[in-house]
Amino acid sequence: MSTKMNHNRREMLASSLSLLACSRFLSAHGPNQRRDVEWLDEIQTAPSKPPPDTPKLRPLLANGDGGPITSLQQWKKRRAELREWWLDFLHPLDVRDNKTPSLEVLAEDRDAGVIRQLVRYEVEPEIFTEAYLLKPIKSEKKLPAVAVFHSTVNHSIRQPAGVEGKPEKAFGLKLAQRGYVAFCPRNYLWPTNHKIQADQETKRFHARRPKCKGMAKMLHDAMVAVDILAAQPEVDLTRIGSIGHSLGAKEVLYLAAFDERVQVTISSEGGIGTRFSNWDASWYLGPTIKELSFDHEHHELLGLIAPRPFLLVGGDSADGARSWPYIGEALPCYRLYEDKPRLGLFNHKRGHSMPPEAEMRCYEWLTTYL
Repeated sequence: MSTKMNHNRREMLASSLSLLACSRFLSAHGPNQRRDVEWLDEIQTAPSKPPPDTPKLRPLLANGDGGPITSLQQWKKRRAELREWWLDFLHPLDVRDNKTPSLEVLAEDRDAGVIRQLVRYEVEPEIFTEAYLLKPIKSEKKLPAVAVFHSTVNHSIRQPAGVEGKPEKAFGLKLAQRGYVAFCPRNYLWPTNHKIQADQETKRFHARRPKCKGMAKMLHDAMVAVDILAAQPEVDLTRIGSIGHSLGAKEVLYLAAFDERVQVTISSEGGIGTRFSNWDASWYLGPTIKELSFDHEHHELLGLIAPRPFLLVGGDSADGARSWPYIGEALPCYRLYEDKPRLGLFNHKRGHSMPPEAEMRCYEWLTTYL
């Protein structure tokens, strides 16, 4: 299989589903039927006083020679170039096939008014992991679905499933209670559901995949999670989204950029800039990104996501006012597709947290656009 994944049947399916979902979205949000969150203009307004450490990014709408991009056709060509560059950099795993992993149910409860299953599945050949699958007890129609990624806490998937941890980050449970199907997979840095072992697990991964970036592993596992969601009989294939906080925010940024089945995304406090947090760790992108020759940034990933709705949530910790240039550079790209882009930065200014207002806006974003 090509490391660029250009000919995988799953990608062809993802592309066709993306076109179907885009058509559905545009028909539902056409000029005379436009529906948006009331605070869309607010999150598309630049901070009045950018902080001193705000980065300067090279224009997204510029071709490889620096010339301006003024049309959607020109952008699509540039988009293909950027996508190829990032995939070559990541060196994606070459182990994905056309089979959706089967799920072994390890435990099930309905204590929170939803079906909550702890499941085990093969994420790579002979490599197994666990996740929580949550869904309403009864459903008479196809349901929207969300891949939910946990943050850096020892209790991993127990957090989004609402089994352990802060309730404001139990996205999987609360989404299921709102009528969604949610899948909460375990990040590869956790050998069990109860303790992170980042160095040990990264060494194990690189021993079997020495050319692959750690983020390529996270992307692979996230795409398998979407495979599993898409295979659930209750799921509307044109209404799949993703949400993550901190570590999970990093995962959803890459997932949305490279899996067009994901139609709506919320990334909270992940540090969108490569200098904003520990992106140089071996389990993410590695030290290469600190070299002077590394001249790419994550606004390019936002360009790959366009025009699908993307909400960046910050608290002036990992993300916040200094994250604005990433949104500001991507907005013109989004406008090549439609006049009113669904992209923005909500800064709650409450640090590396998920305060009530931010939590409610996350659910409103998903309800509006998914």
